[in-house]
Amino acid sequence: MTVVGLPGWRRTRSDLTTCLHGLPSVAYDLPGFGASPPPPEPMGAAGYARVVLDAVSEVAPGPVVILGHSFGGRVAVCAAAQQPERVRALVLTGVPLLRPDSPRRRPALRFRVARALNRRKLLSDARLETLRHRYGSDDYRAASGVVRDVLVKVVNESYEEELGKVRCPVELVWGDRDTAAPVAVAVQASGLLADPHLTVLSGVGHDVPKEAPAELRAAVDRRLSAAPA
Repeated sequence: MTVVGLPGWRRTRSDLTTCLHGLPSVAYDLPGFGASPPPPEPMGAAGYARVVLDAVSEVAPGPVVILGHSFGGRVAVCAAAQQPERVRALVLTGVPLLRPDSPRRRPALRFRVARALNRRKLLSDARLETLRHRYGSDDYRAASGVVRDVLVKVVNESYEEELGKVRCPVELVWGDRDTAAPVAVAVQASGLLADPHLTVLSGVGHDVPKEAPAELRAAVDRRLSAAPA
């Protein structure tokens, strides 16, 4: 059975090389990152999932196991919800699957005022872009064009509906020091899944594929060994 690797935002397939070494596998640079061109228009994780499933069908026509880190995990969940017959299992790590219960921090007042002025043609696009770079997140500052529009879309997504549609076994491998997608997210997501198994790694942060590749590989191996022949 083929394992499909999907890396995180601003990451490339090379992140998953160690985890997938020696397995029948394929890893993708998601559109807009690495060697993959940006998508033709802004789309959320569901749109990325359709792109990935089309690509996978060309190299692995049978069922697959999908390993997804961070943004790649969002895409993996959407793929399993869209085509449950194609996805035999998921291995997810550090995935922001659900919005936190606490309210999101609003942009700085100066930026909100500038944005309002820009909408009224009272502030130039160039000046607003300067303020975006000053007040935006690292991911936002690094993005441009359609990829920035994708980021704005996906950070507002939450996947309760998709998680409820996932019928396959799901391994959740989480670092207890992950601040981008805290363990509480994995615990909450487990309650929405049909067949979850959560492993929490002590002293590990968000970048599990680099910090704890052996533990992530063990989760992949569990899913492969449990799959029907």
